[in-house]
Amino acid sequence: MNKIAVIGSNMVDLITYIDRMPRQGETLEAPGFAMGCGGKGANQAVAAAKLGADVLMLSKVGDDVFADNTLANFQRFGIDTQYVNRVPGVSSGVAPIFVQSDSHNSILIVKGANAHLKPADIDAAQAALRDCALIVVQLEIDLATVYYAIEFGKRNGIPVLLNPAPAVAGLSPAHLAQLDFLIPNESELALISGLTVDSPESAAIAARQLVADGIRHVIVTLGEHGALYVGEEGEFRVDGLSVAARDTTGAGDAFIGCFARNWTQDRDIRRAMTQAVGYSACSVTGLGTQTSYPDAEAFAAFLKTV
Repeated sequence: MNKIAVIGSNMVDLITYIDRMPRQGETLEAPGFAMGCGGKGANQAVAAAKLGADVLMLSKVGDDVFADNTLANFQRFGIDTQYVNRVPGVSSGVAPIFVQSDSHNSILIVKGANAHLKPADIDAAQAALRDCALIVVQLEIDLATVYYAIEFGKRNGIPVLLNPAPAVAGLSPAHLAQLDFLIPNESELALISGLTVDSPESAAIAARQLVADGIRHVIVTLGEHGALYVGEEGEFRVDGLSVAARDTTGAGDAFIGCFARNWTQDRDIRRAMTQAVGYSACSVTGLGTQTSYPDAEAFAAFLKTV
């Protein structure tokens, strides 16, 4: 049983490539624009599916022109969409993204239909969820639904992975303690732990605190510096890969999707992290979010070049 359930968001990415952000009241010409499918939940589901995972998606789409495209995109990658439902009279989620020439990005999020994904939707899908090896959640949906997903996984003996992004202050310690995996970046780890995180060493200190509070495995993504593990299997680092980054949008989601795919295969955390670091690095060499995610064959070819 290796199926992955992703309970989370989908967005339409509206990507503008810029030289710099305009100042207040200023209008600038931008060199490029692209539109694509995104959203943290959808990105993670697509990354896992592109690598060959069997993925079940729980999400909501709006009552607009974007919904059909989002559903077709999921289905193109073989993702099970029986629990991706439309919300009448509501827009789909959108994410205007501004990518600068140095590859760094700024993102706005309009949740739209994603805010309508509720605990009752998890109950409606409970039979299918019980056949899954891992539940993956993020924070672009209602927090009550995230907590309910964690509780559902705990009750049914299904490991739950939380990617606490976008960062939210004041997450419930009782729910965090029920997690099997927490995978934050450095800023998210600082917000959750209340500690300063500005180096791998300080990240380890903050991660140890969360493990002491009950989380089984904390994996901190460190961007180009790789990833750090603290948990039941001790502590270790996976080094990053040196690549020429073009667009870092969606790199964290690439990490999560690849990690989920690999961990559900053999439960080897170190191997899954190593693959995820490589997959994330590969993704930043392309443009966009899901469009930058390689399939298994392209990823294997990339690894031979680094």
